[in-house]
Amino acid sequence: MFHTKLASGLLALTLSVPFAHAQPVAPATTTVKVSADAVDPDSVEALKRMGTYLQSLKRFQVTIHLSSEKVLLDEQKLQRSTSATLQVLRPNKLKATMSSAVSERELFYDGKHATLYTPAMKYYGTTEAADTIGGMIDQLEARYGVELPLADLFLWGTPAAPIDQIESAMNAGQSVVAGVLCDHYAFRQGKVDWQIWISAGNQPLPRKIVITNRRDDARPQSISLLSWDLKPAFKDTVFIFTPPKGAISVGIRPLDAK
Repeated sequence: MFHTKLASGLLALTLSVPFAHAQPVAPATTTVKVSADAVDPDSVEALKRMGTYLQSLKRFQVTIHLSSEKVLLDEQKLQRSTSATLQVLRPNKLKATMSSAVSERELFYDGKHATLYTPAMKYYGTTEAADTIGGMIDQLEARYGVELPLADLFLWGTPAAPIDQIESAMNAGQSVVAGVLCDHYAFRQGKVDWQIWISAGNQPLPRKIVITNRRDDARPQSISLLSWDLKPAFKDTVFIFTPPKGAISVGIRPLDAK
């Protein structure tokens, strides 16, 4: 099955208020059987190379522009857009800013604490966090149901990457994404098809990701475009949350709270 952090993180792109889900649609009745030889080993190896390179990046900034589809009861599709910017200093510093037409949310992680902040309402909540970015991401999701957009950027290149869950993999050739020549790959895992465009050359960065939900006959998609800055100008203080004047501290409610 496709790794949930990438799928849900892309479709949500918020810190606790995901996009409205599509209305229930009867599942497809057609079963697609994929043989073992449908997995192109070179395409899987490309994911591994990308993951190794991502793990080697110590300081970077990536901006994600997402378009996702909501399917109405009559199967008409509505497209919604949002964006996110991640500022990262490995192993334990991160700031994420998520923006849409209706909300803006921020996550600050300084290596010891994670703080969620909503600028419009000036509400914030802080919790103790694990001492690595990956640990912090897992902790927020498990305890609070908070998902970081494109959390898989911190998963690929580690033993936890879901390489063994890929049911089909193919090299779809090359194309240009935002002026960058990319190798295009397509994969299938369970009821999810996904495509990824990876920069050709010695900096194999993901530049575009398309996810198709085959559980829904309407095949809704999310499309993410990624812009990278490997020499960002941000200062380390960007990871420290300082409550602005008038900000109100509120608790972060755990999933198992009664």
